[in-house]
Amino acid sequence: MSGTPNSFWLPEAASTTAAQHDAGWSLVLWISAFFFVLVVGLMSYFVIRYRRRSETEIPDAPDHNTRLEIVWTLIPVAIVVVLFAVGFKGFLKGTIAPADSMEIFVTAERWMWTFTYPNGATSVNELRVPLGRPVKLVMSSKDVIHSFYVPEFRLKKDVVPNSYTTAWFEPTQVGEMTVTCTEYCGAGHSAMLAKLQVMPEKEFRDWLDAGGEEKGVSPEKAGEKLAMKLACATCHSTDGSAKTGPTWKGLYNHPTELADGTTVTADENYLRESITDPNKKVVKGFQPVMPAFKGLVTQKQLDALIAYLKSLK
Repeated sequence: MSGTPNSFWLPEAASTTAAQHDAGWSLVLWISAFFFVLVVGLMSYFVIRYRRRSETEIPDAPDHNTRLEIVWTLIPVAIVVVLFAVGFKGFLKGTIAPADSMEIFVTAERWMWTFTYPNGATSVNELRVPLGRPVKLVMSSKDVIHSFYVPEFRLKKDVVPNSYTTAWFEPTQVGEMTVTCTEYCGAGHSAMLAKLQVMPEKEFRDWLDAGGEEKGVSPEKAGEKLAMKLACATCHSTDGSAKTGPTWKGLYNHPTELADGTTVTADENYLRESITDPNKKVVKGFQPVMPAFKGLVTQKQLDALIAYLKSLK
């Protein structure tokens, strides 16, 4: 992304609601800073001004001051009311999506994000949206609680199982950002990232009309790029090293021992089944923790992944 940082404290603002969030954050910051200086300053002054000057000195008992009591009660109440009004206004604006919003369904599971667009196209760990158009996210989780967070949009929303949560944004800059999960969800939590790409309207439409596919790329290269988007490297290595899942190095066409004691050859059919229904044939020594990608990747993407796996000698 390019542009001027929103402030010294915060990342670049890239949505229509970010400015209001930042204004509320700055208000809380400077009120807190003012009272910190005031309280510490007065405390330091009182320590010096009313210090005990001799061992025999007996200080006077403090007098009750009703007026002072009222003042330092009303001031915090007024501040709380102002902060509530500012926060509630921002909350309402960030909760109610415009009527013309484009709706995208988001599915979270350990450890990936799946996005389904209005025309039925899907993408995994990559969210593409048009510039200058409101986008409403309808989110749910397949397993545990996750949290959808984009700092540049000032957008953070929990994604919970067996329920839908919604959030919306309207991007103001073309560029690439990162979606992170901010609710600890297991060993692969830190790798649960997705690329968020804001595109000009026409480019987005062309991409969407093509079903989210990229053209002019070899199957092996397309498979490698897709494996990166799917965060496959979180569990599978390509150099023979041990991870949560079996290594991909030299996997194709080699005998593979399964947890039930049988042995299969890792041919194209085995690779396909391992991607679409991975828990049907679990490799010996590993746990059935891989999510099923059936319905999440197209036939073309599945072919590309298999081509990439076959290239890893």
